[in-house]
Amino acid sequence: MADSKVLLEVKDLVTEFRTDDGIVKAVNKISFTLNRGETIGIVGESGSGKSVTSLSIMRLIPNPPGRIAGGQIIYHHKEKGPIDLVALSEKEMREFRGNEISMIFQEPMTSLNPVYTCGDQVMEAIILHQKKSKTEARQMTLELFAKVQLPNPQRILDAYPHQISGGQKQRVMIAMAMSCNPGILIADEPTTALDVTVQDTILQLMRDLRDQIETSIIFITHDLGVIAEIADRVIVMYKGDIVEQGPIMDIFSNPLHPYTKGLLACRPPLEKRYSKLPTITDFMGRDEQGNLVELQSNIQEVIAKVTVSDEAHAQRLENLKKQEPLLQVKNLCTWFPGKKNFFGKTLEYVKAVDDISFDVYPGETLGLVGESGCGKTTTGRSILRLAPVTSGEIIYKGRNVLNLGDKDMKELREEMQIIFQDPYSSLNPRMTIGGAIMEPMQVHGLYNNDKERKERVINLLEKVNLPGAHFNRYPHEFSGGQRQRICIARALALNPSFIICDESVSALDVSVQAQVLNLLIQLREEFKFTYIFISHDLSVVKFMSDRMVVMNKGKIEEMGAADEIYNHPKQAYTQGLIDSIPKGRLEDIQHRIDERHAAAK
Repeated sequence: MADSKVLLEVKDLVTEFRTDDGIVKAVNKISFTLNRGETIGIVGESGSGKSVTSLSIMRLIPNPPGRIAGGQIIYHHKEKGPIDLVALSEKEMREFRGNEISMIFQEPMTSLNPVYTCGDQVMEAIILHQKKSKTEARQMTLELFAKVQLPNPQRILDAYPHQISGGQKQRVMIAMAMSCNPGILIADEPTTALDVTVQDTILQLMRDLRDQIETSIIFITHDLGVIAEIADRVIVMYKGDIVEQGPIMDIFSNPLHPYTKGLLACRPPLEKRYSKLPTITDFMGRDEQGNLVELQSNIQEVIAKVTVSDEAHAQRLENLKKQEPLLQVKNLCTWFPGKKNFFGKTLEYVKAVDDISFDVYPGETLGLVGESGCGKTTTGRSILRLAPVTSGEIIYKGRNVLNLGDKDMKELREEMQIIFQDPYSSLNPRMTIGGAIMEPMQVHGLYNNDKERKERVINLLEKVNLPGAHFNRYPHEFSGGQRQRICIARALALNPSFIICDESVSALDVSVQAQVLNLLIQLREEFKFTYIFISHDLSVVKFMSDRMVVMNKGKIEEMGAADEIYNHPKQAYTQGLIDSIPKGRLEDIQHRIDERHAAAK
């Protein structure tokens, strides 16, 4: 680094929360340092304590029920010297929060105030901390929006959060965090659930901003692939403890803790094909006394057991194509009214899906991949008649779905199900999960009575690795991964043969994502399901899919065997998607390290 002096010291930090079950130590005596101009990555699953660590540094722990129960957070101010942030009053802390230490929160939609324009929210921080006039703040905001590569900064300045895309909202948050040139920028999962191309742009943007104004970054994520793209050092957290930390190259080339090995191994591969993804439970477990024990030390041995040969996969593809298609989509168009004249007549249409055709074979997983707005979700909804189709044909088992009446369509919905992207919003918060899974059985008259249906629900919960005893719990009592499994159980309740998975793992931890993907593959083999798997993440689609359809602006860019498209993409758009995937390869990490050292000289 150009200047390796310590900027932040976290010493024996303890942050705890009071719950009905007693005191929970979310962060348990952790220590680390952050140097000037350095990027530290904090990685771990949900519940590991990484976000609580960042909120502790910002002094944003809600009290009650939480509190910083011990330790020090020393900020080395250039003029005032070392300052313990824990010892500051709330009024004193406001001088540092947003000014010296800024934070990009995980969910930009909930972090931005919906009743203020994007410009007003950034200007507020500038006026508050830098004592600028409104005119000066407006000009600085426009310059910041240009710096974070927002298209048409003037329009975004006057736009409300709901009027811009997720990637644009995240850039507004970055502009707000950078508005006062902070010494430390904390980025809490800033790229989760974003397109890989948008993610790649934001990572590059943060690298540029770090180098331009020498900001130190604490980058929090569950994905070690993303960490490989930006971090100099890595801290691995597990249930409130730091289990391993060190230079990025050391962690990736020689991980020591079984938890780190599990996190590295459970990312979907790109160069190989697995029968299932390794998970953390392959590397670590607990003995009879409840102590953590290492089950397997060699990552390559675990990978060798699940690797599928090219010949075996080619044979599977050949066998699938010998069958009659289960689903045929022919010249499908789904257009939405856009610009209208004074009399309400539509002058322009948004062509969300524009003349696409493909087949799906029984037992196959067909992947639909592309950036947000490419039409992949609308395609899935159109197939299930959840979106109004403009023209074309959807042939399922020889019948055109678009010609079916309500009665026939209701019968068909038993066979055709969907797992939505956001499990929380697709579950009724006032209904127990048992009731939510049982409801479709009641609507379609499956089984003789509720007693039999309850037995089926308990069986389904156990099938998706949840205890049957959770029948009477509510959605808010579960984690994101558990809620997604509940939605899978609900989709299975009617014994379907065809399921559309719409971004069903995009916001999950990589370890939980691996478990859910493995579950979907296991269920496909057990019940002979046919899937359409929709995602913006090409690595996940490649792992899950036999064949892949790449979509862009409502049209199909290319279609074929998933491995063939990854290894030999025909279109520049597909190549761009592949290039944007964080791969975590050692040679890429070393190249980035060499570039940083060269720039620092």
